[in-house]
Amino acid sequence: MTRVLVVAATGKELAVGDGWLTLCCGVGPVEAAAITASAIARTTPRLILHVGIAGARRAAALQPPALVIGDESRYCDLSVPATLAPSVVHVPEHLVASARRALPDAVVRAIGTSATIGGTSGCDVEAMEGFGVLRAAQLAGVPALEVRAISNAIEDADRSLWKFDDAFAAVIAATPRLVSELSRA
Repeated sequence: MTRVLVVAATGKELAVGDGWLTLCCGVGPVEAAAITASAIARTTPRLILHVGIAGARRAAALQPPALVIGDESRYCDLSVPATLAPSVVHVPEHLVASARRALPDAVVRAIGTSATIGGTSGCDVEAMEGFGVLRAAQLAGVPALEVRAISNAIEDADRSLWKFDDAFAAVIAATPRLVSELSRA
């Protein structure tokens, strides 16, 4: 099996199993990038699978706990030209195809990253760590993929409406299937 590092912001999103390494990268893009880069140097993975929960815009009609495979990660907090710093990481097509085989009911979308809830624009799906994890992997030459379970509508400020437990359960259940399929990619 390919050496896979499964990364999540918190332990509640992280499935522990045989055959893969795990890492809690912390919340937010800066923590995620720094901790992931350090782990890559220590563990030398051949592939990174970043998992977690996310919000979706109501207009996207993605109800909790829908699974989303990211075909690109967009850093929405950065407002400088790409010549100064990248704000998009494209996911290798073979990883997206493998994830689709593992999760045939999942949708494929760009996933926005922001340190602020509601801070993304131009993306149906929003999370806080994806770009940091995928950019650290890209700089290290390690292929990486982000998969999220929807927990809420981004527009819902009332967190009592968010379906955290359903989203945590969905992403944890999906992880073994993803690792198995991605290991063959």
